Amino acid sequence: MRRQRRFVASTFILIVLVTATAVAETPAPPRLDVPYVPTHERIVAAMLEMASVTKDDVLYDLGSGDGRIVIAAARQFGARGVGIDLDPQRIREANDNAREAGVTDRVQFVLGDIFDADLRPATVVTMYLLQEVNLRMRPKLTRELRPGARIVSHNYDLGDWVPERKQTIEVSGTSHQVFRWTVPPRADGQR
Repeated sequence: MRRQRRFVASTFILIVLVTATAVAETPAPPRLDVPYVPTHERIVAAMLEMASVTKDDVLYDLGSGDGRIVIAAARQFGARGVGIDLDPQRIREANDNAREAGVTDRVQFVLGDIFDADLRPATVVTMYLLQEVNLRMRPKLTRELRPGARIVSHNYDLGDWVPERKQTIEVSGTSHQVFRWTVPPRADGQR
Protein backbone atom coordinates (compact mmCIF):
# COMPACT_ATOMS: atom_id res chain seq x y z
CA MET A 1 0.00 0.00 0.00
CA ARG A 2 2.89 2.36 0.85
CA ARG A 3 4.55 1.62 -2.46
CA GLN A 4 1.33 2.36 -4.26
CA ARG A 5 0.95 5.73 -2.46
CA ARG A 6 4.59 6.64 -3.19
CA PHE A 7 4.07 5.70 -6.84
CA VAL A 8 0.92 7.85 -7.06
CA ALA A 9 2.67 10.75 -5.29
CA SER A 10 5.74 10.44 -7.55
CA THR A 11 3.55 10.27 -10.64
CA PHE A 12 1.63 13.37 -9.52
CA ILE A 13 4.85 15.31 -8.92
CA LEU A 14 6.19 14.24 -12.31
CA ILE A 15 2.97 15.40 -14.01
CA VAL A 16 3.16 18.77 -12.22
CA LEU A 17 6.81 19.23 -13.23
CA VAL A 18 6.18 18.30 -16.88
CA THR A 19 3.16 20.64 -17.03
CA ALA A 20 5.08 23.50 -15.40
CA THR A 21 7.98 23.02 -17.82
CA ALA A 22 5.63 23.00 -20.82
CA VAL A 23 3.91 26.17 -19.61
CA ALA A 24 7.27 27.87 -18.94
CA GLU A 25 8.50 26.98 -22.46
CA THR A 26 5.35 28.25 -24.19
CA PRO A 27 6.17 31.68 -25.63
CA ALA A 28 4.06 34.55 -24.37
CA PRO A 29 1.63 35.92 -26.95
CA PRO A 30 2.89 39.08 -28.65
CA ARG A 31 1.91 42.43 -27.20
CA LEU A 32 -0.35 43.91 -29.83
CA ASP A 33 -0.55 47.69 -30.28
CA VAL A 34 -3.84 47.28 -32.13
CA PRO A 35 -6.66 44.80 -31.44
CA TYR A 36 -7.70 42.57 -34.33
CA VAL A 37 -10.91 43.88 -35.89
CA PRO A 38 -11.71 42.47 -39.35
CA THR A 39 -12.35 45.07 -42.05
CA HIS A 40 -15.76 44.72 -43.66
CA GLU A 41 -15.70 43.67 -47.34
CA ARG A 42 -17.32 46.95 -48.44
CA ILE A 43 -14.54 48.90 -46.73
CA VAL A 44 -11.87 46.63 -48.24
CA ALA A 45 -13.33 47.35 -51.70
CA ALA A 46 -13.43 51.10 -51.00
CA MET A 47 -9.83 51.11 -49.75
CA LEU A 48 -8.55 49.31 -52.84
CA GLU A 49 -10.58 51.54 -55.17
CA MET A 50 -9.35 54.68 -53.38
CA ALA A 51 -5.75 53.44 -53.68
CA SER A 52 -6.27 52.92 -57.44
CA VAL A 53 -4.68 49.46 -57.17
CA THR A 54 -3.53 47.85 -60.43
CA LYS A 55 -1.65 44.71 -61.46
CA ASP A 56 1.57 46.72 -61.36
CA ASP A 57 1.27 47.53 -57.66
CA VAL A 58 2.95 46.03 -54.63
CA LEU A 59 0.55 46.50 -51.74
CA TYR A 60 1.72 46.28 -48.13
CA ASP A 61 -0.97 45.89 -45.48
CA LEU A 62 0.28 46.90 -42.03
CA GLY A 63 -1.40 44.85 -39.31
CA SER A 64 -2.83 42.55 -41.98
CA GLY A 65 -4.92 40.31 -39.72
CA ASP A 66 -6.50 37.48 -41.71
CA GLY A 67 -5.09 38.85 -44.97
CA ARG A 68 -8.32 39.99 -46.57
CA ILE A 69 -6.99 43.27 -48.02
CA VAL A 70 -3.85 41.71 -49.53
CA ILE A 71 -5.85 38.77 -50.89
CA ALA A 72 -8.52 41.03 -52.42
CA ALA A 73 -5.83 43.17 -54.11
CA ALA A 74 -4.27 40.03 -55.64
CA ARG A 75 -7.55 38.37 -56.63
CA GLN A 76 -9.37 41.42 -57.98
CA PHE A 77 -6.54 43.48 -59.45
CA GLY A 78 -3.64 41.05 -59.93
CA ALA A 79 -1.45 43.08 -57.59
CA ARG A 80 1.30 41.52 -55.52
CA GLY A 81 0.96 41.95 -51.80
CA VAL A 82 2.64 41.59 -48.44
CA GLY A 83 0.80 41.45 -45.15
CA ILE A 84 2.64 42.10 -41.89
CA ASP A 85 1.23 41.15 -38.50
CA LEU A 86 2.57 40.40 -35.00
CA ASP A 87 0.04 37.66 -34.27
CA PRO A 88 1.05 34.14 -35.42
CA GLN A 89 -2.60 33.04 -35.41
CA ARG A 90 -3.51 35.80 -37.88
CA ILE A 91 -0.57 34.85 -40.13
CA ARG A 92 -1.76 31.21 -40.18
CA GLU A 93 -5.30 32.36 -41.04
CA ALA A 94 -3.99 34.67 -43.78
CA ASN A 95 -1.95 31.90 -45.38
CA ASP A 96 -4.93 29.53 -45.21
CA ASN A 97 -7.16 32.21 -46.77
CA ALA A 98 -4.61 32.87 -49.54
CA ARG A 99 -4.49 29.14 -50.38
CA GLU A 100 -8.27 28.99 -50.46
CA ALA A 101 -8.40 32.08 -52.74
CA GLY A 102 -5.70 30.65 -55.04
CA VAL A 103 -3.36 33.65 -54.74
CA THR A 104 -0.34 32.21 -52.92
CA ASP A 105 1.84 33.03 -55.92
CA ARG A 106 1.06 36.75 -55.52
CA VAL A 107 0.96 37.26 -51.75
CA GLN A 108 3.18 36.79 -48.73
CA PHE A 109 2.38 37.11 -45.04
CA VAL A 110 5.17 38.04 -42.66
CA LEU A 111 5.18 37.55 -38.91
CA GLY A 112 6.80 40.74 -37.70
CA ASP A 113 6.63 44.26 -36.37
CA ILE A 114 5.46 46.90 -38.85
CA PHE A 115 8.01 49.34 -37.42
CA ASP A 116 10.85 46.96 -38.38
CA ALA A 117 9.53 46.10 -41.85
CA ASP A 118 11.22 47.38 -45.01
CA LEU A 119 8.46 49.29 -46.82
CA ARG A 120 10.58 50.48 -49.76
CA PRO A 121 9.11 47.99 -52.29
CA ALA A 122 5.53 49.17 -51.61
CA THR A 123 3.63 51.29 -54.10
CA VAL A 124 0.49 51.11 -51.93
CA VAL A 125 0.24 50.85 -48.13
CA THR A 126 -3.04 50.06 -46.40
CA MET A 127 -3.63 50.37 -42.67
CA TYR A 128 -6.35 49.83 -40.10
CA LEU A 129 -4.39 50.75 -37.03
CA LEU A 130 -5.09 53.22 -34.22
CA GLN A 131 -4.49 56.98 -34.36
CA GLU A 132 -1.39 56.90 -32.15
CA VAL A 133 0.09 54.01 -34.17
CA ASN A 134 -0.56 55.88 -37.44
CA LEU A 135 1.23 58.92 -36.03
CA ARG A 136 4.21 56.78 -34.97
CA MET A 137 4.23 55.17 -38.44
CA ARG A 138 4.11 58.45 -40.39
CA PRO A 139 7.87 59.24 -40.30
CA LYS A 140 8.67 55.72 -41.51
CA LEU A 141 6.15 56.02 -44.34
CA THR A 142 7.53 59.34 -45.53
CA ARG A 143 11.14 58.15 -45.18
CA GLU A 144 10.79 54.74 -46.90
CA LEU A 145 8.05 55.11 -49.51
CA ARG A 146 8.86 56.47 -52.94
CA PRO A 147 7.16 59.61 -54.23
CA GLY A 148 3.84 58.65 -55.78
CA ALA A 149 3.19 55.75 -53.40
CA ARG A 150 -0.37 55.76 -52.07
CA ILE A 151 -1.32 55.35 -48.42
CA VAL A 152 -4.88 54.41 -47.48
CA SER A 153 -6.09 54.21 -43.90
CA HIS A 154 -9.34 52.98 -42.43
CA ASN A 155 -10.83 55.23 -39.71
CA TYR A 156 -7.62 56.93 -38.56
CA ASP A 157 -5.74 59.76 -40.23
CA LEU A 158 -2.10 60.85 -40.20
CA GLY A 159 -2.48 63.92 -38.00
CA ASP A 160 -1.87 67.22 -39.73
CA TRP A 161 -0.98 65.56 -43.04
CA VAL A 162 -4.15 66.50 -44.92
CA PRO A 163 -5.65 63.62 -46.96
CA GLU A 164 -6.18 64.23 -50.66
CA ARG A 165 -9.33 62.12 -50.51
CA LYS A 166 -11.69 61.09 -47.74
CA GLN A 167 -14.77 58.89 -48.01
CA THR A 168 -17.45 57.92 -45.51
CA ILE A 169 -18.87 54.40 -45.76
CA GLU A 170 -21.90 53.20 -43.82
CA VAL A 171 -21.78 49.59 -42.65
CA SER A 172 -24.57 48.24 -40.45
CA GLY A 173 -25.47 51.71 -39.23
CA THR A 174 -21.88 52.68 -38.38
CA SER A 175 -19.91 55.32 -40.27
CA HIS A 176 -16.37 54.46 -41.30
CA GLN A 177 -13.81 56.82 -42.80
CA VAL A 178 -11.29 55.93 -45.49
CA PHE A 179 -8.41 58.35 -46.12
CA ARG A 180 -5.88 58.56 -48.99
CA TRP A 181 -2.53 60.33 -49.24
CA THR A 182 0.12 60.24 -51.95
CA VAL A 183 3.77 60.52 -50.95
CA PRO A 184 4.98 63.84 -52.37
CA PRO A 185 8.23 64.36 -54.29
CA ARG A 186 11.21 64.81 -52.00
CA ALA A 187 12.56 68.31 -51.55
CA ASP A 188 16.11 66.95 -51.83
CA GLY A 189 15.31 65.36 -55.21
CA GLN A 190 16.26 61.86 -54.09
CA ARG A 191 14.41 58.79 -55.34
